[in-house]
Amino acid sequence: MEAAAIYVGLNILLLVGLGLRVALTRRASQVSIGYGGNTVLETRVRVHGNASEYIPAMLVALVAAAYMGIPALWIHVLGVTFTLGRLLHVYGLSANVLPARASGMMLTLIPMAIIALMLIYHGLA
Repeated sequence: MEAAAIYVGLNILLLVGLGLRVALTRRASQVSIGYGGNTVLETRVRVHGNASEYIPAMLVALVAAAYMGIPALWIHVLGVTFTLGRLLHVYGLSANVLPARASGMMLTLIPMAIIALMLIYHGLA
C-alpha cells in the first residue's frame, strides 16, 4: 500500500499545482468565469481539466492493485510511468510541444490499460 501512496500523493500535488496555476491566472486576468479571451487561461484550464480526467481513475487503480496484493514493483513501474506521462503531457500541452503531449498521453494510457488488465486478471483469479 505504501508504494501506491507515493503516486497518490505526487499526483494529488500535481492537481493542486495545476489548480493553483489556473486560480492565479484567473486572478491576474480578472476573469472568474470562462476565459475572457485569454488563451493562456484557456490552455491552463484545459491542462488542469485533462489531468483531472485521468488522474483519479489511475489513483483508484493503484490503490486497488496494492490492496489486491499486486507486487510493489508493478505499482512503482506503473506509477512512475503514469506520473512521468502526466508531467510530460502538462509540458507538451502548456508549451504547445506536440511530441511531448503525444508521448505524455501514451505514458498515461499504457499504464492505465496495463493496470486495468492486471486488476481484471487478479479479480478473476
